[in-house]
Amino acid sequence: MRFKPSTLFRMARTKAFLFRGVEIRWSCEPSLIGPDDKTPTEQILKFPNGVADFLDYLMQGRTAVTPKPFSGRVELPDNEGAVEWAICWPDDFKDGFSYSYCNTVVTPLGGTHETGLRAGLTKSLRAFADMSGNKKAADITADDILSTAGVMLSVFIKDPQFQGQTKEKLVTQSAARLVENAVKDPFDHWLSRDIKSANALLEFIIERAEERKRKKKTLETARASATKKLRLPGKLADCSHKETSGTEIFLVEGDSAGGSAKQARDRMRQAILPLRGKILNVISASNDKILANEEIRDMTEALGCGRRDKYNEDGLRYEKIIIMTDADVDGAHIASLLMSFFYQEMPKLIENGHLYIALPPLYRLTQGGKSVYAADDEEKERLLKTVFKNAKNVDISRFKGLGEMPPAQLKETTMDPAKRTLLRVSVPRKSTEEDAEECAYTAQMVERLMGTKPEYRFQFIQEHAKFVENLDI
Repeated sequence: MRFKPSTLFRMARTKAFLFRGVEIRWSCEPSLIGPDDKTPTEQILKFPNGVADFLDYLMQGRTAVTPKPFSGRVELPDNEGAVEWAICWPDDFKDGFSYSYCNTVVTPLGGTHETGLRAGLTKSLRAFADMSGNKKAADITADDILSTAGVMLSVFIKDPQFQGQTKEKLVTQSAARLVENAVKDPFDHWLSRDIKSANALLEFIIERAEERKRKKKTLETARASATKKLRLPGKLADCSHKETSGTEIFLVEGDSAGGSAKQARDRMRQAILPLRGKILNVISASNDKILANEEIRDMTEALGCGRRDKYNEDGLRYEKIIIMTDADVDGAHIASLLMSFFYQEMPKLIENGHLYIALPPLYRLTQGGKSVYAADDEEKERLLKTVFKNAKNVDISRFKGLGEMPPAQLKETTMDPAKRTLLRVSVPRKSTEEDAEECAYTAQMVERLMGTKPEYRFQFIQEHAKFVENLDI
């Protein structure tokens, strides 16, 4: 097994940031580092200011609204752990960034520690505004405060609980209260020590809140106008909610599945757009061919945000775009084509967290009054052993496609927000040098697997065929 030196170096540097004062000595054979790799051969990694040094590194020369960031570290009572943070507000109006960790495990989906941070900052800033007599701050939200901020948060707690095996989200309920209490008082003092900087920050955040309100009003008008102009008879079944927030559009494979989905949906917040078979592979198609494709025109018009350099986030008519295809090889291929479309034509839509993949089950297992669903063959076998104790009289139904599912089952397994499972599609942002490297790798893989040269796909199949255990045709 071979490891990339750049990956190991980034891991070591992150650990050094998170364990303030710890010295890590990095050394790597020069022959292992590629010609375009900027990974050093030797370096001493030691950061006495912890995540505050991490924030300085990520800012990379950008200036901020306040002269100094809000940073600190609090030891939790009863030896429960520690909370450390560093936050600044860049004044260049570019995208902010946010990184959180629990016991040095990165939590890209956030969790309860981020909830506590948001609550503590919001309460403190509102209290400062009240004390200052600034009535405009009454409506500011945590998003107004943090959407354009640079945020580093690290917590150390006992027995943390995470969502899923990949540990991408912290779900320990007590973490929210611990972080809120740890952050609020220091932020109160930080604001009161420099009134001039605090007022500048408050005005900056009030501008963000007013901008949010303007966008919401404009979007409501634009959405109503777009609904009137939309002409997709028999295809788009739009939702009735007037605001983008909380709405979803399902891109569904085929008219049959589209019919079931229309019956299963929440008409207030869920829209359905059936697609006819496999859409055009945009990676290997000319712009003229893309514009001429009916399915792509339908999607672009329904979403309302434009494509490529004309993409407009404010015009997006739905909060979530959900790809919902059959749980088989053809469905996976269609999902790949759709992801390729969004990656090339609307990359910001993915970066801003709007694109998801639905996970419909492949099997339904029934015995007496007991009924469960399995996503694939592996889960089916596990359920037979654990839930049904290897019983012989279990009825196993295999769904041939979404169109074979009764609307009630489709809703229960795939469309009900309270019960379903969604995968969020993500791509690395170019916030740091490391992210830029990941972006280049992603672009290379998309071109190899979806581009015009079939020999690359053949090579990929040859390299990965040994990992295939069960090919269901």
